Parts: sequence; structure tokens; C-alpha cells
Amino acid sequence: MTGISGVIEMLESTPEIALFVCLALGFAVGKVRVWKISLGGVAGTLLVAILIGMAGDIKLNDQVKTLAFAMFIFTLGYVSGPTFIASLNRKSLKYGLFTVVEIVSVLGITAAAILIMNLDVGTAAGLLAGGATESAVVGTATDAIAKLPLSDAEIATLQANVGTAYSISYICGLITIVLLSSQFFPLIMRVSLRDEAAKLWKQLGGGTDEDTATPAAPRIVGRVYQVTIAAGENVAHVLGNLGDETTIEQVSRGGRLLEVQPDLQLAFKDKVLVVGLRDKVVGAEDVIGQEVVGDDLAMNLDIADVVVTAKELKTTTLGQFKRDVRVEERRGVFLQRVTRGDKDLPVSDGTTIQHGDVVRLAGNSHDLQRLIDRIGFRLNPSITIDLVFISIGLVAGFLVGRLVLPIGDIPLTLGTGGGCLLAGLLFGWIRSKRPTFGQYASDAADVIKTLGLAVFICAVGLSSGPQAVSLVKEFGIGLPIAGVAMTAIPAFVSLFVAWKIMHLPAPLALGAITGQQCSTPGVTAVQQAAGNATPLMAYTIVYAFSNVALPLLGPIVVAMAHALGS
Repeated sequence: MTGISGVIEMLESTPEIALFVCLALGFAVGKVRVWKISLGGVAGTLLVAILIGMAGDIKLNDQVKTLAFAMFIFTLGYVSGPTFIASLNRKSLKYGLFTVVEIVSVLGITAAAILIMNLDVGTAAGLLAGGATESAVVGTATDAIAKLPLSDAEIATLQANVGTAYSISYICGLITIVLLSSQFFPLIMRVSLRDEAAKLWKQLGGGTDEDTATPAAPRIVGRVYQVTIAAGENVAHVLGNLGDETTIEQVSRGGRLLEVQPDLQLAFKDKVLVVGLRDKVVGAEDVIGQEVVGDDLAMNLDIADVVVTAKELKTTTLGQFKRDVRVEERRGVFLQRVTRGDKDLPVSDGTTIQHGDVVRLAGNSHDLQRLIDRIGFRLNPSITIDLVFISIGLVAGFLVGRLVLPIGDIPLTLGTGGGCLLAGLLFGWIRSKRPTFGQYASDAADVIKTLGLAVFICAVGLSSGPQAVSLVKEFGIGLPIAGVAMTAIPAFVSLFVAWKIMHLPAPLALGAITGQQCSTPGVTAVQQAAGNATPLMAYTIVYAFSNVALPLLGPIVVAMAHALGS
């Protein structure tokens, strides 16, 4: 046993080695950038797995594939649930039109491709999944194929075709959505995306600096000033001159710290620690006195991540919240970050916040607690995942996935994927309403989503390898063309809807278009072209709708393809 044949034999007898070889090489391939486009780790893993699968009979255990996909799809629903439910309001529901356009378009194009190209069920499902750049459809479709009244050999072939067709159409779809959304659509609209994004940013109340970018200097700073100009004035009067987004944390007199109260009168040569936003603190010298070194004074901020649950914050803007809360109540607390799902939103007055969003606050413990009580529930940083709650949710998902609704001779079922997705949505929503349990840290959720999907896709790719060449020979250039159409047609329709009917600003229009395809590379390219995070404001809403709806197309496209092909 030597050379390549020995390696292949080892991978066949020890497929777990093949799994991690595919993950390592796939994520390395996924990092390679050509212009602004990279495949990403999951698509890279699929390509590597198909190539390795061509070399021999290398297959992962079906239970491994099922568990990996269940963990991925449940986590996807769990993270998306709060945003999805919160978006079911009059203001956000209009963005659901983009998801409707996506669903109708991809089903129509798939039906046309089935009739014109005589596609089998697996190839049709893979074409839809890749063209819509929605990996989860691969799992829900393969689940549905397993329930078809066919032989085991036929089912295995169809499931393998899903992975191969997906890999071809995904690459075409990824390139298409990135180029259209970040380059061609702004030209068609005859706008400068960067200028439009800057204009929208100012309308939302953003400053001249990009608050969502990683700043070169800290956003919140502390400076020590020696009292000269403000001698004889009390703390409340000085704070009134400094502005709302500053606070006096400490006052030292003769080396002794004083209790800071609004009526505390400042004396000549007192040392005062002023904490606030950088651009607000820089003018404190003109109000208090010269900046000095204060060895006995130090900024000591506590950081809190808070889930938004308060009834009055069901759908409001950051600016409205500021106006509703008295200055005295929020002084000394600084907003650092707003997160929806796994995306950071602009920290500006016009940004809408809703239940399930997570805001990061900084301030001293006393001030923080006062404001946290008005917003929601503080996350415990020591808890990464509540395995009791998550495991119960997965059990519920598996049980729902076992339900079958016979339609003629076609057994329509959500399968493991659909069942776990719906369970994730429900349990994620319950968690957002009762955040004292069910914590699932965003970093942990991201690892589970990425690893679960990558392992599942690897299993699909390895089993697809032997049939990949024959499938490509059978359909030739037709699959790439259909993949481009699957992405481009709904994108053009949505551009017309966003631009001519809804009259959305360009950043929001392009964010919505990438959101309907759940395309992270697409919105990243748009965000880079825009120069700020304004596209994410529409992307996160549409992404929540599409993230729930598109995976459920797996059983539908299988039933449709089976009916049209019979």
C-alpha cells in the first residue's frame, strides 16, 4: 500500500480523516480572493469534498450528516427567530416583498429548467439551492428525496446530484450577486453608492465618523482636568455646558476622592475625571480648565450586553429612545454596539431597534443598572450555551420532522431540516421573551452553524463525487446558465421594486436585494462600496424573512420536480 492508492484506501477506511482534510483544504480554498470575491469555507469544502469523493468510495456515516445539519439549521432558526418575529410589524413587513419575489422567481425558473433541460429531482433541487445561494436548501431537499417512493440506489443518486448541481450554481450565483449588487446596479440607478450612503447616514443622525467601523482611537475616553474656569460652579452646571454624552465620574480634592453629586461645588485646582464620547470630551478644557495627568483618577467602565425586551422598545429608534429617557437617567452610560442576529447595525439616532436585538453599553455599574432596567435583560458573559434548553429544542425539531403529509403518491414532509428550523424559530422567540434561560452566545452559535453546515456539506460532497463528472457531461453549460438566471432574474425584479415602486435609497435597496438571497458576501461587497453600514439596516430584515422561508423550499422543489418529471 503505497502512494496515492494507499492514501485513498486510508481515507476509505477512516472517513473521519477525510472529513477534516476536506475542512482544512476547503476553508483554505474559501479564503482565496479573486478581485472582491471569495467562495467562503462552506463552498470551498464542498468543492474539495467532491474532488476527493471522485477518488474513491469515501462516505461519512448518515447519522453524522443528520446531526450536523440538525445542529446547523436549529441554530440558524434560534438566532433568526427573535428578528423574524420582531419584523412582523407594519414598518418591516413591506421588506417581506423581497423574499416573496425571491421565492416566486426561483420556483418559476426551476420549473422552467426542469421542463427545458429535463432535470432530475436532485439536480433541480441543487440548482435552486445554489442559485439562491442558500445552503440550507441542500439539507431540506435531501431529506425530502429520502422520502420519495424510489429504490435506495435511485435515492442515493438523486441526493448526490443535489450536491454537484449546488456547487456549480452556487459559484455562478455568488459571482452574479456580488457583481450586480455592488457594481452594476449602482450604475443602472445612476448613483454614487458611497455618496448616497453618506447622505443616508447623516439623515439617520450619524456623525462624520463611521461609527460602525473599527476606530483608530477608542470611542469612549476619559480625561483629567484641573479646575480653573469652572471653580465655584456645581457639577450639574458643568455637565450642562459639556453636553448629554459626557459625565463627571470622579472629583479629587487634595488627593482625596469626593462623592460626585449634582450639587457638588468644584473648587480651584480640583481634579475632575470627565468620561464621554471622544468628540464631546475634547472641548472640556474650555469649560473646566487645563488637561493634566491624574494618577489618582482612573476610568473604570463596566461593559454590559443587554437583550432588548422592554415593551416600549418593541419597534423604536435609538433617537426616540434618547428623547424618551431623561438625560439624568442615561448620563454616564454609552452605547457602543447594536447587534441583530450576527450583524452590527449603525450606532445612529435613526437606527431602528426591536425585540431580540443586543445592545452593548459601557458605564459604571450603578449607572448601567439604572438603564438596563429600562431596556431588557443583561446577558451573563460566563454562560455560553444553555444545553438543557437547546437539547429540548432539538428533540422537538426531530419530532416535528417525522410528521408526513401524503399528497397523492408524494410524501410531503418537513424532515429533520424543516422540523429543526421551526423548532429553532420557536425556541429562539421564547428565549427573547424570557431571556433568563436559553442563552446561546453569538460566538458559540456561529461556531455551531459554521461547523455543522461544513460537516454536512462535506458529507454531501464526498457522496456526490462519483456522479459529478457524468452529471456535468449530461447537462453541460446549461447548469451554469440556469444558475446565473436563478440569481440575476429575482435580483433585477427586486431592483425595480425597490427603486421604482418603494423608492428606497440605494444603500437600503441593495441591502434588501442581497438579504433576499441571504448573501453575506453580497452585502459585504455592498457595504465596502457604500463606505458605511447603512445597507445592513435593510439586509437584516429581509435576511430574517428569507432565512426562514428559503430552507422550507427544499421539500417543495422536490415535490414539484417529482410531479413535473413523472
